[in-house]
Amino acid sequence: MNVHDFTVKKPDGSDQKLSDFSGGPILIVNTASKCGFTPQYKGLEALYRKYADKGLTILGFPCNQFGAQEPGDAEEIQNFCSLTYDVTFPLMAKIDVNGEGADPLYTHLKGEKPGVLGTKGIKWNFTKFLVDKSGKVVGRYAPTDKPESLERDIQKLL
Repeated sequence: MNVHDFTVKKPDGSDQKLSDFSGGPILIVNTASKCGFTPQYKGLEALYRKYADKGLTILGFPCNQFGAQEPGDAEEIQNFCSLTYDVTFPLMAKIDVNGEGADPLYTHLKGEKPGVLGTKGIKWNFTKFLVDKSGKVVGRYAPTDKPESLERDIQKLL
């Protein structure tokens, strides 16, 4: 099983097959609008604008599990990201990334690339997973890793 086998929900509740993004790398990020790391939207958008035409997809998954820092509904989240950071990469429906209600995609990501000392849980907003064009999870990055620090790894996959 790989990332391309999953289907996730768009903010409007419709399905998004991740196989639609095969052929290029995918950067998957759990996001929040009221977090100290929220300014990373700017760096993520810069990467997207630089490499989208070469095949990079960035998918943001809003999550309210860390300090209740994503309290808004889909429309509020979309408006915030668009107006504050001019985000054009796709944002998906709000999900849980940990616990019994964790989205199956995140259960897979955590299993493929555990964190420090083999921990599976997501520690905070803006944890990033890099997926190659075949759907294999090839990297996991901490919330403190700025998007621009991933550029080399992304370039290798293009």
